[in-house]
Amino acid sequence: MSNRKTYAVFGLGRYGLAVARELIKDGAEVLAVDSDEALVNSVAGELPYCKCADVTDVEVLRQLGIADMDVVVVAMANSLEAGVMAVMLCKELGVETVIAKCSCEAHRRILSKVGADRVVQPESESGIRLAKNLLTSGFVDVIDLSDDVSLIELEVKAEWAGKTLVELNLRKKYGVNVIAIRKERELVINIDPTMKLDTAMQLVVITNASKLNKLK
Repeated sequence: MSNRKTYAVFGLGRYGLAVARELIKDGAEVLAVDSDEALVNSVAGELPYCKCADVTDVEVLRQLGIADMDVVVVAMANSLEAGVMAVMLCKELGVETVIAKCSCEAHRRILSKVGADRVVQPESESGIRLAKNLLTSGFVDVIDLSDDVSLIELEVKAEWAGKTLVELNLRKKYGVNVIAIRKERELVINIDPTMKLDTAMQLVVITNASKLNKLK
């Protein structure tokens, strides 16, 4: 059995489909679900596990094995009621991480209150970007600057705590350039390379895409 995370995507509109495609492209196991049978049939050829089902029914979710999923993406912003029900039921079934798509700030607050671990607005985060962030464990954010270069915000690893950037020499070890350090809401651009790092910080770095696996 693979130890990679398993994903479910509810809602196969443009956003949900982009998430599912990007996850599958990376080799992830993805269950894609939509209540529109015609839509499910139209994408079944490219999504290996694609089901037509009502994700607001807890018995249906049990039958689909949603309780065994590591991450569920609820991409149903066109129906707040259905999205709220899906989020609540997934959390009741014990899904560790539920990410919901919303259409406005008011809906974001509602989805957060009913249990969504993260709420995204498509205007600020594309489906492809969300999928890449899910796949790059340990990264706070990943933004592709080009096909070869990415800007990454990552947590300070426990083994880096108490050490300085000079001591760590991340450029030589991982091929990354640290351009800023974030602590809480403060972003420090003029970095002191002799400052000791701690796990409450995040590093903002630029690196070649080929170096990402070294950082994971």
